[in-house]
This record gives sequence, C-alpha cells and structure tokens, in this order.
Amino acid sequence: MAVEPGQQEVVLEFVGAAGRQREPLLACRAMAFEDVEPVRRFRWSRGRRDFAGWWWSATTGRHVGYESWLERDHVMLLDFDQEVVGVASQPFWLHWSDGTRSRRHAPDYFARSVDGTGVVIDVRPDERVAPADEEAFAVTAWACAQVGWEFRRVGVLPGVLLSNVRWLSRYRHPRCGQDIDLADRLGEVCQRPRPLFEAAAEVGDRLAVLPVLFHLLWWRVLRVDLEIELLHPGSLVSVAAQGGALR
Repeated sequence: MAVEPGQQEVVLEFVGAAGRQREPLLACRAMAFEDVEPVRRFRWSRGRRDFAGWWWSATTGRHVGYESWLERDHVMLLDFDQEVVGVASQPFWLHWSDGTRSRRHAPDYFARSVDGTGVVIDVRPDERVAPADEEAFAVTAWACAQVGWEFRRVGVLPGVLLSNVRWLSRYRHPRCGQDIDLADRLGEVCQRPRPLFEAAAEVGDRLAVLPVLFHLLWWRVLRVDLEIELLHPGSLVSVAAQGGALR
C-alpha cells in the first residue's frame, strides 16, 4: 500500500439495529457482525456464469447470501464447521484513504468462532486477484489485526471434500434427524468402523436409515473420511471421537 491507514482513519459502515451506521474501527471491536444484515445488495445480471442466492444455514437457522458458486461453497463449509457458531454475508464496508483518494471494500463474510473470535473472509481465487484487490485485502487484514479478528482470503476448494460436503448438506435440516431411535441405534452400531450401507442395513430399512446417517455425518456425531475419496457404500463410518452435537 502507498499509505498505511491510521486507526482513526478507518471507518466501518454497517446496518445495525438503528439502521445504517458508520463507526471508527476500534469502536467496532465487540460488534456482533455475525448478526447484521448485508451492507449492500447482491449483484446479478443476465449472462453471468455465477449468480447470487441464499444459503439456509443449519448453524443459525437463517439465510446467508452469496454472489457466486465459490462463495456458496465456502458458506456451506462454514455451516459444516463445528467451530463456527454464526455467519453473515457482506457485513460491512471498510472505508480508508490510500493517500490520494477514498477507498472502500466489503468483505464477503464475517463468521464467529465458538471461542468468540471474529473471522473476516474474502473469497477470491488466486488468478482473479488484481492489484486493487491486493490492496483491499491488505488493508482488511491490517484492520482485523487491530481489533483481534482473524482474516482469511480463500479460493478454490479441494474437489473430493467439496463433493462430499455438498452431498451431506442435503441432509442438514433438523427434519432428517427427527427419528431419535434410529440415531441412537446408529450410534451403537458404529462404535467400531462399519461400511456405510452395512451399518444402515443393520439398523433397519436402508432407505429410512440413510437420511438419518447422513444427518449425523453432517453434524459430526458420526465420522467418515471426506477428503480421500467420494462417499460410497463401503465408506467406513464410526462414532466421532470428540462427539459432535445436533444444534
């Protein structure tokens, strides 16, 4: 950056309980940005390869916006992450001066970790990071460091993990885990690693059991390796060592 912004020069603009607000950076340290409304409208135009949409978050029970398939995949993984307890899209405008003109940047997501840490996330593949983006990300990272937040710039995701989590996400809704008896029985059967279809068949009718099994995998009550290969009938399923929790 040509000029490093001073703390007094960095301002956040967001939509709070009192409507649109602008506050100095340091005054925003304790703001619950995981609960705010998007600071700008999501963009969509005819002919674009990507489009905006809403992801229903099983973590919060609310919808979270995205502007591309890649953003959707990242908000899905935030929803899947047991360390994340809240997330909001386009949480604020970050305003600063580069020494010659005023600049602003709206990060893609603000997430809250279970330990209370705020995490600011920008989604951009390496090949699409322009010099102006590099400056915006550098200022955002600097600003986050001033208030104790983590900053991440994320890009393309591993294909196998992504495909597996997409599949499990179809079973994230609480309705898929309503049969407590099946869930308890799966917990008993999977005390030792069992092939996925074999475990389901031992508990009952496979078509009835599999949605519950996938729901428990989403919530990490059960575990399976999601990064090595695509889920298949022989994938080994077991009770999670740390024990996930249904929310």
